[in-house]
Amino acid sequence: MKKLALALSVVATMSSPVMAEGNAEAGKTKSLVCSACHGVDGNSMIDMYPKLAGQHPSYLEKQLKEFRSAMQTGGKEGRMDPIMGGMAVALTDQDIADLAAFYSTQTLVVADVADVPAEGEALYKGGDMARGITACIACHGPDAKGMEAAGFPAVGGQHANYIKIQLNKFRDTNRHNDLNGMMQDVSKKLSDADIEALSKYISSIK
Repeated sequence: MKKLALALSVVATMSSPVMAEGNAEAGKTKSLVCSACHGVDGNSMIDMYPKLAGQHPSYLEKQLKEFRSAMQTGGKEGRMDPIMGGMAVALTDQDIADLAAFYSTQTLVVADVADVPAEGEALYKGGDMARGITACIACHGPDAKGMEAAGFPAVGGQHANYIKIQLNKFRDTNRHNDLNGMMQDVSKKLSDADIEALSKYISSIK
């Protein structure tokens, strides 16, 4: 909770990091190689790969730079992923800015989700004080669109399977590029059933 409070307290005074100016049209051309996994408009048809459409550009830039950094440092820094690392390692800062600009301007397509677990909604909106689980809504918002200035990504409408994979990675500390370790702190308190329910609920948010 202290980490959450610290992050939220600086939202109003944070300024966006200095980044290259992205060109969405240039990004569209550069995204052709990405379309096999992420779709031509950022709406991946394969549920193990994330939808990128409508995501905050600064968040997309951060992830691409950290995939690149992990490859350049042998995993000592950044976010290690054998597929994305290989794709990102040759990208320039301008390439990254252009790709982020393109995907952020695309429209997210949210599929209807059957049998949305009530437990997932309860955890998202209220957390679980008894277990020290912070409500997801605190960072990602009631509409799950996140807060770009604070570095919190949009998660609503994302593939449930992708969300599940990432929550498990945070819980197992195989992914550790989250702000102040906040996602690791939350996810380590989640059971498999919690993760399943949350993933399905978040994927249904439009």
